[in-house]
Amino acid sequence: MEKSENVTHNSIESTEVNHADTKAQRHKARQQKLKEGVDAKIAAAQDEKGILLVLTGNGKGKSTSGFGAVTRCVGHGQKAAVVQFIKGGWECGERNLLEKVGVEFYVMGTGFTWETQDREKDVAAAESAWQDAEKLLKDESINLVLLDELTYMVTYKYIDLARVIEALNNRPPMQHVIITGRACHRDIIELADTVSEVQPIKHAFNDGIKAQIGFDY
Repeated sequence: MEKSENVTHNSIESTEVNHADTKAQRHKARQQKLKEGVDAKIAAAQDEKGILLVLTGNGKGKSTSGFGAVTRCVGHGQKAAVVQFIKGGWECGERNLLEKVGVEFYVMGTGFTWETQDREKDVAAAESAWQDAEKLLKDESINLVLLDELTYMVTYKYIDLARVIEALNNRPPMQHVIITGRACHRDIIELADTVSEVQPIKHAFNDGIKAQIGFDY
């Protein structure tokens, strides 16, 4: 009886080992196939050019993502500049840090449109900020330009869409541009190389939690 039990036990162990080996082999085969697909895409992607990235949608994190790219850029010893088209009446933590490492900031400075309630003033401020943006979009020494919240300026018709498209099309060939903001115009989306849409699932503000320094701004 004892011998029979040992044979049965060894048979079960052998089956379990074979099953584990089969799973491991299948996993390796799947990963190898995945690697071949990724390697093929890497091999095919040989062009280099300035990328136009649009970060849009109603979710939180668009500007934060844009500033992350600016940080990456200067971390590689490259040059970046930022134009902020909507700026509230509070400090900007990213600006506090990035200006210290040579990132130029141009700030519209009027805050949110529901704060100013003055269209003429907003249009004039937007025009001034856009003129700064146009200069940056002609500067070959700047590797990355972040046009933060630009989409609102087009939506509100503070800045002419045709001027934006023209400047983006005529920028230096290797210059990267990031545009953030909700409801990006379809013509800009069509022009972009990469578009990411941030969607809200939950937001602390809707539960009565105020914007907090060091996390929200």
